Amino acid sequence: MSESPETKHKVPVKNYPEGTKPKRVAKEVTETLKGVVSAKKIGKLKKQYVECPVLKEERNFIECFACKSHIRRVMGEVDCAGESTEIQV
Repeated sequence: MSESPETKHKVPVKNYPEGTKPKRVAKEVTETLKGVVSAKKIGKLKKQYVECPVLKEERNFIECFACKSHIRRVMGEVDCAGESTEIQV
């Protein structure tokens, strides 16, 4: 079994309030997730966000999911390694 990175941050996942437009996600980010996540699920995930502990700003969950520091999402919380914000390809 491969050893998973150590969790440095537990970040809650939040939904954008109704009537608020979600932040735009770069097309390259959504392209990296095609084949991994269904288009319907990507649409739902775009309506969620996290307060990124690395960048200290609000980020769309799709960007968080594609980040190298993302370990897993469990019960509405993201385990983050807190190292880098590079997009996994």
